Amino acid sequence: MEALLPDPAPDPDLLAHYAYPDGLDRPWIRVNFVSSADGAVSVDGTSGGLGTPADKRVFGVLRELAEVVLVGAGTARAEDYRGARKPTRGTDRPPPIAVVTGSAGLDPAAKLFTDTVTPTIVLTTQDAPAAKRDALAGAGADVAVLPDLSPASLIAELDRRGLHRVLCEGGPSLHGALVAAGAVDELCLTVAPLLAGGDAGRIAKGRQGSPAQEMSLAGALHEGGALLLRYVRTGERP
Repeated sequence: MEALLPDPAPDPDLLAHYAYPDGLDRPWIRVNFVSSADGAVSVDGTSGGLGTPADKRVFGVLRELAEVVLVGAGTARAEDYRGARKPTRGTDRPPPIAVVTGSAGLDPAAKLFTDTVTPTIVLTTQDAPAAKRDALAGAGADVAVLPDLSPASLIAELDRRGLHRVLCEGGPSLHGALVAAGAVDELCLTVAPLLAGGDAGRIAKGRQGSPAQEMSLAGALHEGGALLLRYVRTGERP
């Protein structure tokens, strides 16, 4: 792997390259996605077909640095999520997966709950059927009932738990909601050397009319034709 930015170098230190800012006093929302060169977010319905060896290494580093992995329920189901394996750097436990679901429509027998070291956090609301919430709690989930699932409520709950190094892995609807709320602090984007065609979506999907959020390119890596880009927020955090 070769670093292009901020300093050109072969074999960069990935932990240093992707380090979160020091002294965080509230959640820093880092979003990670892979897309094809023509903008597709998936191949045959999942992101796995877009992965490269470099992307997989960076994926592992991003999880190692995170205190929590935030993901929408649709993505967790489509990608057949299980618990994170490696401990968060500096601790002895993997980060929890925090799943956003308005319906609590997750299978209690899924790997999220049966193949995990750290209990999965389920972020839902009072509108979700109590029986489903209870079933997930019975499967070992840490069920948090929030007033709503707006980005502000999600971030407030993570902040309450002291989880400030946040890694959001999608999907596009959750990412789009975070973008619309001006809540994305950082985007890590792998551009795979592949033309996917088809009708795959983009990495963010949301309502029309949301203000564009300006980002600056803070890092760029290259390996095997793939570009691994890191963008950070320009200007003050809201």
